[in-house]
Amino acid sequence: MAKPAKPKSLKATVTHLQMTRRPRTSTPLPVNLHATLMRATDIPLHFYRYLQWQVGQEWHWVERLRMSDAQLAEIVHAKTTRIFVLSVDGAPAGFFELSDREEATVELCYFGLMDHVRKRGLGQWMLGQALSTAWSTTPARVIVSTNTLDHPAALPLYQKMGFEPASQNGAIIRPLSDEEILAMVKAAPPNAD
Repeated sequence: MAKPAKPKSLKATVTHLQMTRRPRTSTPLPVNLHATLMRATDIPLHFYRYLQWQVGQEWHWVERLRMSDAQLAEIVHAKTTRIFVLSVDGAPAGFFELSDREEATVELCYFGLMDHVRKRGLGQWMLGQALSTAWSTTPARVIVSTNTLDHPAALPLYQKMGFEPASQNGAIIRPLSDEEILAMVKAAPPNAD
């Protein structure tokens, strides 16, 4: 049996953006949607990895999925980290993660929707909620980064909401291998029946 080929590394251009004042307007929740957005305090690591995988697998969000439990817990359970989970019709549908940084900066570390709720008008509303939450601590600025492997609407949406590009750099992204995906699945807790 042939050994599975390692996935090829991908080149990306990373754009770092910043916002130095609170957005003036907010986007209403689209009508006829039963959506909730709740802060996940002390989020279980397996659920956090599920969110990362379901939202980010298509966009090659791999960094957090490669972390050990101890490394991941140190980040997601830090007092400076705030994670909010979006549910639509009672099921997980996306999330955003904020990190309070030095120099009165809040970073929007992750933001995204699961495939089953995309194209329903939730992206701009949820980004507005993320920004409202970020600005609630009165920082001097809010920052976010995106790259050319991300959803094609990400950069235009950030700019539409008031972010301005601050810098760019190149990056190499190494997608998860089949072995890494299998190990992640095996490490997930069994379903409780």
